[in-house]
Amino acid sequence: MNGATAASFAGMLLTAGLLLYVFTPVRTEHSEEKTRLSYLRERKDAVYENLRDLQFEYKAGKLSDADYDGQRTALEIEAGAILAEIQRLEALEG
Repeated sequence: MNGATAASFAGMLLTAGLLLYVFTPVRTEHSEEKTRLSYLRERKDAVYENLRDLQFEYKAGKLSDADYDGQRTALEIEAGAILAEIQRLEALEG
């Protein structure tokens, strides 16, 4: 092999190695698969936190009465729907 051929071959090997490194899927820790029930419980917690934040912002004077009432009502409706579905799924699990 002459110098140009060896350099070309080394370049191709380097390129192939980089492509393999970049495009090989990375194995991550296997996370627990989320069930609908666990998703709903997380969503319930988020909605309750949003309600607390909403109340804080209202008391701080950042929201009008109409805005507060509308957002609170929407969050309470969502929380009610989530709680109903959680109860239904827990009843099915037995």
